[in-house]
Amino acid sequence: MRLKWNGHASFTITAADGVVIITDPYEPGGFDGAIKYGKVPDKADIVTVSHDHADHIDPYALDGICKASPKARFVCSRVAKAHLLEIGIPEERIVALDGNLCHVEPDLRITAIPAQHEFFDRDPVLGYPYLSYVVETQGITVYHAGDTLRYDGLIARLREWSFDIMFVPINGRDAERLARNCIGNMTYQEAVDLVGELKPRLAVPGHYEMFDGNTEDPQKFARYMDVKFPDVAYWLGEHGTRVTLPPA
Repeated sequence: MRLKWNGHASFTITAADGVVIITDPYEPGGFDGAIKYGKVPDKADIVTVSHDHADHIDPYALDGICKASPKARFVCSRVAKAHLLEIGIPEERIVALDGNLCHVEPDLRITAIPAQHEFFDRDPVLGYPYLSYVVETQGITVYHAGDTLRYDGLIARLREWSFDIMFVPINGRDAERLARNCIGNMTYQEAVDLVGELKPRLAVPGHYEMFDGNTEDPQKFARYMDVKFPDVAYWLGEHGTRVTLPPA
């Protein structure tokens, strides 16, 4: 299994048999490390979109993947489906879920977990706007937290799986950011505790570096992991770099 960090909350996971999963693709203009999704060599099979914020639903990135990977399916919340349709993603290629619902097909299972992005918002008709995903395919199990806090019941829910990789945000939250409508996530300490209790084969922090006013130093995550959970492996990559995880 190969893993590449595309920046922010976006990762490309390639399973042993070649299935390619891309999470929260984001293609910001003017950022040196930005990946051009319309030109990526990895043809996506699954694209997960955690919620409808500009740094997680990027029309340019999604349109690029849609054209470059004509067989890719796009997993989103029911709340976000309308935006994907506006971008031009064909409806038959969209898998719209709500919290605790699953999409199942041969050798693929995707489970949506409600995410608490500072708040537990819920549309009375369409459901939870913020989602995390558990993707099971080709013998691997991946958790992409999207944007979320650690909340009561989350650990118990996630104990249903044994994870190969867990992607967790570490940028945190505070009053200053919330006052300017910058909605928060787990702190690096909370992210460490989450992965430390669940013990994936590899923990990967995300959601840092790209925005000066909404970031965290990943070395703090690394240092706290080293001290508190030295038996849990983690990876801090640079944009476009890959790491290979051997078979379990």
